[in-house]
Amino acid sequence: MAPHRWRDLLARSHPGLRVHLIGIGGSGLAPIAQVLLQQGIQVSGSDVQASARTQALAAQGARIHLDQSGEPLRALSAEERPHVVLISSAIGPHNPERATAAALGIPVVKRREFLGALLAHRPTIAVAGSHGKSTTTAMIVQVLHQAGVDAGYIIGSELPGYGHSHWGTHPYFVIEADEYDRMFLGLTPHIAVLTNVDWDHPDCYPSPASFRRAFMQFVDRVHREGAVVSCGDDPGAEELRAFAPTRGRWLTYGLAPHVDVRGEAPEPTPQGGIRARVRWWGAPLGELELQIPGHHNVRNALAALVVARHCGVEMAQALESLARFPGVARRFELKGTQDGVTVIDDYAHHPTEVQATLAAARQRYRGRPLWAVFQPHTFSRTQTLLQALAESFHQADHALITDIYPAREQDRGQIHAQDLVAASSHASIQYTGSLNATVEHLLQAVAPGHVVVTLGAGDVTRVGEELLARLAQQPLQYAL
Repeated sequence: MAPHRWRDLLARSHPGLRVHLIGIGGSGLAPIAQVLLQQGIQVSGSDVQASARTQALAAQGARIHLDQSGEPLRALSAEERPHVVLISSAIGPHNPERATAAALGIPVVKRREFLGALLAHRPTIAVAGSHGKSTTTAMIVQVLHQAGVDAGYIIGSELPGYGHSHWGTHPYFVIEADEYDRMFLGLTPHIAVLTNVDWDHPDCYPSPASFRRAFMQFVDRVHREGAVVSCGDDPGAEELRAFAPTRGRWLTYGLAPHVDVRGEAPEPTPQGGIRARVRWWGAPLGELELQIPGHHNVRNALAALVVARHCGVEMAQALESLARFPGVARRFELKGTQDGVTVIDDYAHHPTEVQATLAAARQRYRGRPLWAVFQPHTFSRTQTLLQALAESFHQADHALITDIYPAREQDRGQIHAQDLVAASSHASIQYTGSLNATVEHLLQAVAPGHVVVTLGAGDVTRVGEELLARLAQQPLQYAL
C-alpha cells in the first residue's frame, strides 16, 4: 500500500482501514480511538498500563496490549499490520514500538496530521486557547445536541451524559483544538474559538512570541468563509485580532463594554452558580444563568452562545441548555463532602487558571476557610512561570504545594517545589512533598466548614479522594 493511502481510507471511513495507537489510553488518543471504532475502522493500540479508558475501548472492539516493546507489531503478518500508527505527544523518538513501526515501513504520525485527515471533509468548530477549552467545547456540544444537532465531537474531558467523543451524524464536528505540540495546526476550522492567548507550554514554545505565532497560524487556517470568535477581555486574543489577517467574520465576546456579545453585571446565584444579562451588539438577548461559578465560565458560555447562533440554534433554547450545563470532569468538580469538609478538584495548572478557580471557589464558598492544594505540573512550566505561580494563591487562606509532577520531563535539578514556596508572599503557604504526606497534613489541619481545592494537571486528584475516604473512616474530632 502507498504510504499515504491511509488518508484516503480514513476520509472515507473505510472499514478495511487498520489504525494502531501508541498511548491509546491517554486523554489525547482515547477519544480518537473511540470515534474510529464508531465508524467501523479496525483499531488496535498499546499503553504502559491498563486503565478505565483502555478497558472501555477494548469493550468496544479495540485490540489492546500492554507492551510497547514492538514485538506485537513485529509478530503481525504484512496483511495484518496497521496502515498507519498514531502516536501521542508523550511518545518520544526512542520508543521501541514507534521505532519498530518505522522499521516495518508503517507511516507514523501525530495527532496534527491524523486529525487533519480525519476531519478534512467536515465543517469543523475548533475551540482553541490556553484556558477554558474543555468547558467551552463541552458547552457547545451540549447546546447543539439538545437542539437536535447530532454533531461529532472530541472533548479533552468527560461531559456527563456525553463522554469525551462521538462521531455523529450531522456534518458539524466540534473539537478541542489543543495547542500542545502544535496539534491545532492540522485543522482547517469553519469556526474557530479563541478563549485566550496566554503563554504556556515553554517546553514546546520557548517564548511568548513563539506561542502567539502558533495561534496566528491557527487563525490563518480558518476557512475563508468561516468565522473567528474570540474573547475581547483577553489581551492576547485582542492582540491577535489586531494583527491577524481577517478571515470571514470576527466576533468578540466577554464582559468588557466594547465586545460584540457581552455578559453584563455578572453576579453569584443563591445556588452557587453565576448569572449575567446578555447583550448582542447592545441589544438585550436574555439572561444567562449557570450552575457552575466564576466569571471565566460566563465568558466560556458566551462563546458557546455565539457558536450556537452561528449554527442556527435559537438563543432561548441555547440559554436554557446552558442553565442545565453540569460542568466537566476535573473542572471545578465537586468530589464530595465528609464531616463538613468539602473537596473540589480542578485541572488548573497555569497561574491564570489557578487564580480563576480559586476566585470561583471564594465566590461559591464565601466566608468559609479555603485550602488550595497545588501540584506543579512539569519542571519547565514551574521554572518559567515561577513568580506568577507563586502569586496565584491570594484567594486561598492556606496553600499547600506538593512535589512537581514531571509528566513527560526529566528532573535536571534546576527547580524544586520549595522554590515556589520561597518565591511566594502568601502568609500561609508551605511545601508538603508527596501526595500521601499532603493528605496526612490536611487530616491534622482541616475542620468542619473548610473547603479543599486540589489543583493540577497530574494526579493531585488523589489527594481529595483519599482525604474524603480517610475522613469517612476517621471522623473529625481533634480538629474542631
